[in-house]
Amino acid sequence: MIPMSQKQYVTIPELDCLPFLYHGFGKAGWKEQDFRTRAEWRDFKLVFLDQVHSEVVYVIRKVPKKSPRGDALVTDLPRVFLIIKTADCLPIFLVDQTKRVIAVVHCGWKGTLRKVLGKVVLKMRDTYGSDPGALLAAFGPSIGRNCYEVGEDVRRSFAAAGSSNTLFRPRDEGPGKYLFNLREANRSQLLRLGIQAKNIFSVETCTHCDSQYISFRRDGGRAGRMLSFIGMSG
Repeated sequence: MIPMSQKQYVTIPELDCLPFLYHGFGKAGWKEQDFRTRAEWRDFKLVFLDQVHSEVVYVIRKVPKKSPRGDALVTDLPRVFLIIKTADCLPIFLVDQTKRVIAVVHCGWKGTLRKVLGKVVLKMRDTYGSDPGALLAAFGPSIGRNCYEVGEDVRRSFAAAGSSNTLFRPRDEGPGKYLFNLREANRSQLLRLGIQAKNIFSVETCTHCDSQYISFRRDGGRAGRMLSFIGMSG
């Protein structure tokens, strides 16, 4: 068995317990070709998004010929990996273990402001009959609350949308600079929609601080992207 510290992706123990589910939040070294290194995954279809920091949610009823343009995918299809790319933004998985429905969501501050995560929950409810109170949610590595600097425009946008001002902490460096809690902003969306706190799990790793992960804020234009994936067996 490969020690967890040497794996190219991290998983959530509570999701590892589901026998039909495969998932992982990729580190810097996990690449598209690595999906073919496990025999049980070789016939899985890979579905990527053309991510645009939106609130657009796609239901995948068959494998698309090209990447949908949006920031969330939902499906009940087996043997399909739903994949998003991140480099500080927050990757989130949602799982309905009763109806066997899964979702993957790309949450930057723009998508969070537009409540893309909440819209995914509603899409699962309306399309598949999922009960929000029974959903499992998993947050992957992302930029942490002590590293995610935003400007006054972002704070005002969230205030206008009714978000709590406690998501923002003023910086000492000067006026108009704030540290934003991206993880808590999305967690609060789930709680308002009835997801139980005990069913929200998180990898508490800051991509900006941990060199095992890719960070656009740290590495700039030379930063690549990490792959987060979720899929179901047949």
